[in-house]
Amino acid sequence: MADSIRLLIVDDHAVVRQGLKAFLATEADIDLLGEASNGREAVDLAGKLMPDVVLMDLVMPELDGIGATAAIKQALPQIEVLVMTSFIEDEKVFGAMRAGATGYVLKDADPEEVVKAIRSAAAGESPLDPRVVRRLMQEFTPAKPKPESQAEQLSEREIEVLRLVAKGHSNQQIAEALIISPKTAKTHVSNILSKLGLASRTQAAVYALRENLVSADEVTMS
Repeated sequence: MADSIRLLIVDDHAVVRQGLKAFLATEADIDLLGEASNGREAVDLAGKLMPDVVLMDLVMPELDGIGATAAIKQALPQIEVLVMTSFIEDEKVFGAMRAGATGYVLKDADPEEVVKAIRSAAAGESPLDPRVVRRLMQEFTPAKPKPESQAEQLSEREIEVLRLVAKGHSNQQIAEALIISPKTAKTHVSNILSKLGLASRTQAAVYALRENLVSADEVTMS
């Protein structure tokens, strides 16, 4: 179908890939393009198949998910990488975000939540498992206010946009909420990332949490 989400599954366990394919195959709006068993294969297939979303495991042989995510985002920044893993350690969460991951979902999430996260990632949103958000908040709390916050570089409108980005809103949703054009919303998001030195909307969501611009309850899976 014309509006289907083109998906590439990446995981080094065949049983996990089969399980994902089994329930994702029933979703009419998701087109399963293929599967990879390691990071290097994922990078190669992403270039050949041009998926909209890559569902990426983190711990794999040859090249891990963080390295594969970084390689894919560098070569094909339009592809959204949704990390799906069993790990919630800060190092892996932050590593995936720094590499450009769009969102983060845990493997024990309900199938409908995985599907929801894939759709959110394809729409340009930043789905984060609530448990990941709580872990991030544990890392950032209690964070002392900085004398000079980078947020001071942002205009009032950009702060509004940043809050909506942190809540998982797409550019279209931001435009509707603020009564501006999607093009203007996209420009605001780009300016925010540039001013704050961030690489992705997911990093922007974490930044908004750290700066207390949104609460942990507001940053949940979109």
